Amino acid sequence: MRASSLNGNSSCLLLGSIVRSCDSLALGSVWSPLKARNPTKTAGLLSCKSMSTNSPVVRVKEKIDLTEKEKMIFDRLLATVCHFDLSTRLRVAGGWVRDKFCSNPDQSKHLETARMRLYDTWIDFVNLRSEKYSENSRIPTQMDFGTAEEDAYRRDLTINSMFYNINTSSVEDLTGRGIDDLRSGKIVTPLAPKETFLDDPLRVLRAVRFGARFSFTLNEELKRAAASNDVKDALAAKISRERIGTEVDLMVSGNEPVKAIAYIYELQLFWVVFSLPHEHELTLPQECDRLCLAYMDAAWSLQQLIGSSSLTDEQRRLSLYAALFFPFRTITYKDNKGKKIPIVNYIFRNSLKRKASDAETVVSVHSAVARLLSLIPFLESNGDGKLNEDGMGTELVDIPASSKLRVLTGFLLREVKDFWRVALLISVLAYPSPIGCSEDAMLKHNELDKRKEVFQAVENAILKLGLEKIWEVKPLVTGKDIMNILQLKYGGPLVKEWQQKLLAWQLANPAGTADECLEWMRQTHSKRIKME
Repeated sequence: MRASSLNGNSSCLLLGSIVRSCDSLALGSVWSPLKARNPTKTAGLLSCKSMSTNSPVVRVKEKIDLTEKEKMIFDRLLATVCHFDLSTRLRVAGGWVRDKFCSNPDQSKHLETARMRLYDTWIDFVNLRSEKYSENSRIPTQMDFGTAEEDAYRRDLTINSMFYNINTSSVEDLTGRGIDDLRSGKIVTPLAPKETFLDDPLRVLRAVRFGARFSFTLNEELKRAAASNDVKDALAAKISRERIGTEVDLMVSGNEPVKAIAYIYELQLFWVVFSLPHEHELTLPQECDRLCLAYMDAAWSLQQLIGSSSLTDEQRRLSLYAALFFPFRTITYKDNKGKKIPIVNYIFRNSLKRKASDAETVVSVHSAVARLLSLIPFLESNGDGKLNEDGMGTELVDIPASSKLRVLTGFLLREVKDFWRVALLISVLAYPSPIGCSEDAMLKHNELDKRKEVFQAVENAILKLGLEKIWEVKPLVTGKDIMNILQLKYGGPLVKEWQQKLLAWQLANPAGTADECLEWMRQTHSKRIKME
């Protein structure tokens, strides 16, 4: 444990956080005082409610109650200070203090400077400090040891600026606003918002994230500063795309993702955050940003109606991305080699710097939606009517009509795998047409109820067909078997073609054996040779 000298005789060490470890009680929280959301009208779809000017009233505890583990940690730290006869003051900073006022925290992530493990809990340590910034970077150009008040005022929001003084077992609200803003549900910066955001523009996105997470109201001066051209330019120039992507992912994974993206939209930050390649001319839908928000809102609302059991957390997260970027699904650009790249891939990989698998999954979901839309009427009505077999090549030529729905659906699910329910959810938003919107809340609710019924009907049909884990089923016939029947020495396009045909047979005959599959191939191949 280290301390710094302040004002000659006194010193202070700041506990930047008390964070989760795999085998310990965690301190911190993900807390949401308000869960209610009200959709309002936008072009052809549901969109989230505009930023409210009515702040929620939050119940704030009169004092912080420590858990037994927290008491043990603090007692050990104080005993260390006493043992070495130090004048060090110990404070816990930021989100832990905020969340202890409102709930029993379970998670916290903050600045990591020095770290130690105490009672199976990781603790980060940092000195109190003051900072100065350059115009083109959010990394401080000068960082000095500071007073507790200087440290509080350099923080992003008043609700994150409070300290818990371990020495005196008391809360220190040195900006004079932290507790009041927490109680009244306001997002406010300790200093002038424009100055705060220009120093570190990432604070704009943090304000958005905390405002959405807690259903707090953004201060009017803060909103004007966030929407200013100076701050937008600084956000684009000073903040790495990785940091922007991390903040967006926390929003999308949070308890109020639509509200967060609505703030980004209304603060005119959408195209700064989700930037597109400027060197390419792209044709976007009218009011594309608003349309993106509307699809995300509809997907989020439908998720709530369907319930949590249908999708995992990862599937819910990526379904929201798939909905948010659904208006981009057919838009591509050419890379340096002339290859067409989905613009969604660019947003994930370049604008947000997220992992490649996220981009691949969302692009795959978008690709599956068009085909799934053509299957929904038949899955919903138990296979009545004539299927559209466009794009299936010759795989269905020798398949009985009664089995073609299972085959087409099976091929589709083998492509999107565990994310077929995500593809279904996104498809339902566009089936039979994009969700309509009315000022009448009851009409909007009824429309979503209809989409829920379609989702559940198709989901049940897929389960009834026995296709839920069809991508895990291995082919009955190997490439070597195919080459033997065709009397080929080497593989090639013909082997690949027969692999698809045999997979179609296998999907059409779920109880079939490898011998039966090979016999069907011999007979089919023999017939074709005779016809030729």
